[in-house]
Parts: sequence; C-alpha cells; structure tokens
Amino acid sequence: MKHKNKLISAVASAFVFAGMAAHAEALRLGDFQSTSHIVSVEGTTKWMAAVTEATDGAITFEHFPSQQAAKSKAQLDAVNNGILDVALLGASYHADVLPLNSVVGLPGYYGSAEQGTVALQTMLQDGPLRDEILASGVTPVFGFVLPPYQVLAKKRLGMPADWDGLDVRTSGSTQAMTARALGGVGISIPGPEVYTAVERGRLDAVLFPLASVPGYKLNEVVSHISTNGSFGGYSFIMVVRTDLFDGLPEDVQAKMLALGNETAVHVAQAQDASVEGLIESWKAEGIDTYTFTEEELATITDALVAVSVDWAERLQDDKAAAVLESYSALTRE
Repeated sequence: MKHKNKLISAVASAFVFAGMAAHAEALRLGDFQSTSHIVSVEGTTKWMAAVTEATDGAITFEHFPSQQAAKSKAQLDAVNNGILDVALLGASYHADVLPLNSVVGLPGYYGSAEQGTVALQTMLQDGPLRDEILASGVTPVFGFVLPPYQVLAKKRLGMPADWDGLDVRTSGSTQAMTARALGGVGISIPGPEVYTAVERGRLDAVLFPLASVPGYKLNEVVSHISTNGSFGGYSFIMVVRTDLFDGLPEDVQAKMLALGNETAVHVAQAQDASVEGLIESWKAEGIDTYTFTEEELATITDALVAVSVDWAERLQDDKAAAVLESYSALTRE
C-alpha cells in the first residue's frame, strides 16, 4: 500500500508540474546586485536554475538584476504592488517595516558568513523575524548573510580616536549606530553608489563585507582594508508575494524552500572561501590589508557594546530583547 501511495503521489505531482508548465508565466524576480556579484553568481542565479530544474520547468524566472525593476529600497514595495513576484531584499534597506530583522546589522556577533547564515535561517523558520516579514505581505524562502563587515578607507583606522568626525558609509540605521559609537558619522548610501562617493571624497571610510568588494570595485578607490574586525553584518532575504506563494502546489513550495536552504549555505561558504584569496590579491596591488592589534580590538569592542543595548531600546518593541538573545545564542554556537 505504501508503494502504491508513493506512486500515486509521484503521478499527481507530475500532472501538477505538467499543468503548470503549460500555463505558467515566468516569475519576475528583482534584486539590486549585478550578475557578476558573488551573491548573484553563487546565490540568486543558482537558486533560480535549481528551482526551474527541480520543477521540470513549471517554475521559471525573469530576472531583473542591478535595480532594473526597482531601486534597492523599493524592492519590497515592488513585490507588494505586483511589479515583481519575487525579490532578494537587503533587509537593512527595509528597516522601517522590518526593524527586528535589522538585528543582523549589530556589531560583534557572527565570525563567518556560514555561521551567520545558519543562525538567520533558523530564525526565519519560526518566530519574530519570520512573523515580521509575513506581516509585510511576503513569505521568506531563504536568507543568508555577508561576511562580517570590515572598514575600508584611505588611511589606517584603529582606535576610536582615528574615527572621530569621519563620514562613514553604513548600511542602514543599525550600522549608523556603530559608526557613531566609534566617533564617526554614519551615512547610508546604496552599494552601487559607494564607489563614486569614495572617489569624490564624499565618504572618508566604508563599512563593507570583503567578499562584496570586487562586485563594486572598491579596492580601486581605497588604500587600507581591515581583515579581523566585526562591524556588523548584512542579511539578504529571498521573498515571494504571499498570495502567490500560498497558491503554489505544496510540492513546489517544498522544493523552493529546500533548494533555498541549500543555496543559502552554499553562497555563504563561497563568500567565506573567497576572502582569503581577495586579501592576497589586494596585497599584491599595494593595498594595506591589516589586522587590528589586541589593544585596538579590545577598545573597539568596548565602544560597541552599547550598540546592541541601544538597538533594543530604540525599537520600543517587546520582542526586541528576545530576538537579540536568540541571535546572540545562535551566532555563538
């Protein structure tokens, strides 16, 4: 009987996929990364291809990278307004509606992209982070993080005194708190615009994950890059408009989620693996890739302790403390 039920299920799924393939339209997926960025190469495009293959072409995608369909801060609105069906959100760009998800931007937690991604995936399965995303009209399929942010500048930055009064590019309000804690001024500028801002002197320093530097060619406009700091993180969340996702067959939903989890871990590992080679290539270019001394790290860490406390208090959300506690425990496992 079990074998018979499995056969019936397999046949039913085959008919579902065949029916969808005959009538389905490509899902419009938007993001703000270029197709040469590691996040796209090892993440977005890999997931799209895997889902299309796993569903025998029942699910296909029309990809709009590099902000072609909507600006980085408008991706969520584009999904809710029907301009897009799917989007890779930069969570910090949507802190107004996803404030709890900005926890990933706090400094001093995860030490690698893989570690942070496993923690985020766990929190997206159940709890306040997931509930917050669902409340915004979309369903999270998977999420991953960039490697811990480092500081890129035209001079070596160590002790907080070195940061005093500097205009520092930060990714969202949470990282702006980090810059302020070190004496700088946080300025939120989308990734695609950072190169020009540094080149023209609008920015003195940039908080950025090393694996993403090549995608924006920032190594061309800075001369000093730290390698062992932890100035916060950045999370990407692939979302599908909820009414659309809920209307898909359960088998299709399950495949999208399972492949999403695989993709999340893969892109995190790929980023971690790329960092060592990047550091060596930058050294060869004459860039000062440096490690903070123990004294510098201790002083910076002390200065940044208050950021997490401040974050929880500013949100004025009774769930914030629980989110922070859970995030802290998961990133230290």
